[in-house]
Amino acid sequence: MSNSIIQIENVGKRYTLAHRKASYKTLRESISSKFRGLTSTAKTKFHDIENNSLIEDFWALKNISFEIYRGDRVGIIGRNGAGKSTLLKLLSRITEPTIGRISIKGRIASLLEVGTGFHPELTGRENIFLNGAILGMSREEIHRKFDEIVAFAEVEKFLDTPVKRYSSGMYVRLAFAVAAHLEPEILVVDEVLAVGDVEFQRKCLGKMGELSTKGERTVLFVSHSMAAIEQLCNKAILLEQGEIKKQGSTETVISSYISKYASLEKRSQFDLLEFKRNYPQLYGHEFSGYPLIAAAFILNANDQEIGFVKWNEPFKIRLLVRGNQSSEALNIAITIKDLKGNFVFVSHSTDDQLLVKVGYGTEAEVTCLVDPNILMPGSYTLDIWVGNDSWKWLDFLQEVLIFQIPRVATSLSHIDYRPGNIYLPLKWTNKL
Repeated sequence: MSNSIIQIENVGKRYTLAHRKASYKTLRESISSKFRGLTSTAKTKFHDIENNSLIEDFWALKNISFEIYRGDRVGIIGRNGAGKSTLLKLLSRITEPTIGRISIKGRIASLLEVGTGFHPELTGRENIFLNGAILGMSREEIHRKFDEIVAFAEVEKFLDTPVKRYSSGMYVRLAFAVAAHLEPEILVVDEVLAVGDVEFQRKCLGKMGELSTKGERTVLFVSHSMAAIEQLCNKAILLEQGEIKKQGSTETVISSYISKYASLEKRSQFDLLEFKRNYPQLYGHEFSGYPLIAAAFILNANDQEIGFVKWNEPFKIRLLVRGNQSSEALNIAITIKDLKGNFVFVSHSTDDQLLVKVGYGTEAEVTCLVDPNILMPGSYTLDIWVGNDSWKWLDFLQEVLIFQIPRVATSLSHIDYRPGNIYLPLKWTNKL
């Protein structure tokens, strides 16, 4: 008898995308169009064809097949728009597949997005019992786990406060504690853990590992951090544009993913329109009323676009920010990460006392100069964040650029073999 707990066979998920909003009509216009339709069949047919041209089928997942066994810890990796979250929603029974078959044996607890699974008007205490009841647990069973849940989440003082008043970090802490302690056979966790602090993320990874090894629970974990996937998971699945490109041991799949990244190191330019074409489910709207990151480039000191950055030369990160509302002072940040998703450094325009002003319908060019000899040879990705002067989030794009620093072909080539991502030329002295 098979010990598999999840079986997926030829699963696909299709969404219908509308590329333009339907125009609004008055009641009089609607009635008039009906009468015109009765007298002009040809015109009605043309109108239907015109409307159909605005609709497009988008397959978020295609031909997905795999089998997961009891006690497996499976990491699901891939770029934004690859279909990771859609797959977890299918497994969590939040949505149904368009085609294919999914067989699941056991109770599932899911932690997918901040706010899912909790009733905002209920208190933390009430939501713990609600979630336990949804999982089919008796009140006595929930009572036995209650103190562990509260201690793990560290929300004792706010237990009788409606969760709508919780911060996103508190929400996630309680949601994870509930999902992990109410003894589901399958625990499904999306990148939502990134909302929590580093110490809590470490605590969650430890708990998921403990559930799997001691309790034979199955864990499915989505993360952009290859280090976290490597630490927790014994298997991995790589998704690309809705299809499985590789599955197997964690080490093998991560190596394949990183190799794929490395082959893209010349992607030193980002254009919003191209990004929206590639990832329509992420950018199906125009962020009306907010500034947009319209374009981004990696340049050398002479303002030439590059994909390779020389180790001993400075380089520039240039952003084009489009204003979609009245002039506002913007705080812009860049995050450099390695290909495993580890943070290397973050820099804000306000570090240099710069707030970017861009008015409605105008564009502002923002440039950040990165000094030479800082990053170790390797491949890196760039995240871009835009907020206002009160640090309110306005726009955010992950991994929009990839660039590479080749190995050093000089007398300093020994630095190629040092661990870490940062090179610090410290001063050394000797006193006899």
